[in-house]
Amino acid sequence: MKRFSILFLALLFGKRMHAQEVKTSSTDVAPTSKSLFNPENKRKDSRKGDFYFHWGYNSSWYGKSDIRFQGPNYDFTLKDVVAHDRQSKLSWDYLNPALITVPQYNIRVGYFIKDNYSISVGWDHMKYVMDIPQTVAITGYIGSNISQEQVSTGTMAGNYNGQLINVKESMLTFEHTDGFNYANVEVERYDDIWVAPSGNTSLTLETGLGGGMIVPRSDVRLFGLGRNNHWNIAGYGLSAKVGLKFYVWKNIYLQNTTKVGTTNLKTIHTTGWDEYDKASQKINYLENLWVIGVQF
Repeated sequence: MKRFSILFLALLFGKRMHAQEVKTSSTDVAPTSKSLFNPENKRKDSRKGDFYFHWGYNSSWYGKSDIRFQGPNYDFTLKDVVAHDRQSKLSWDYLNPALITVPQYNIRVGYFIKDNYSISVGWDHMKYVMDIPQTVAITGYIGSNISQEQVSTGTMAGNYNGQLINVKESMLTFEHTDGFNYANVEVERYDDIWVAPSGNTSLTLETGLGGGMIVPRSDVRLFGLGRNNHWNIAGYGLSAKVGLKFYVWKNIYLQNTTKVGTTNLKTIHTTGWDEYDKASQKINYLENLWVIGVQF
């Protein structure tokens, strides 16, 4: 009986020691994150299963693009059109809840499917404004009276094969200012560059690929005929991005990201006669955005 009691105590004590060793070692295991930079310190917590949300603002730059206009008695293309964004002046509008969607803004919600990979949905609200006046080449034809309302085109009527014309406001205004909206899904990867010894503050490289729909609200006047049209799914876009994400604290971050994208807009609303008149164009762009976010 005495031998049995000693054996039982030895087994019980051995199990407790083994359990304590397992528990201790589990806390010392390096996180599942991987990094191209292999920083000296490691985060103590995995991001897998976390959500994130951020909001911020952007500036955009656009490559030259061809714009084709089609409708009753006209079909012409303006070549290498120059356009810019329309940045709102720095003011309290950026912090006014009733006006924060007026500037060029970005909103995104994401989920970490692994410690260093996430999938997200977002809305990039950019603005595209064609420079007026400007001199461009034109191909195609313009009738003397166009669209359902038989609007007069005056001296611009004729056939064109690459001639240079000066586009003035009397002929055209063309904007995606409410705006040049990119509704997209992105997949992101994260690589820690630097992690504080505490593990709560860090600097991370984010890279990603995305795709989605272009949903502009286009303000167009073609020979005086047009309006600020309603939103419509005009085409699609693809994008790639790279940015730096600085975790001020474990769950709060600031981020700067540069995104390059290409878009194909096939059904841009123009005169208000959507069933008859439309425009189409392909826009390449560069976007830089600053955001503040929370991870939870």
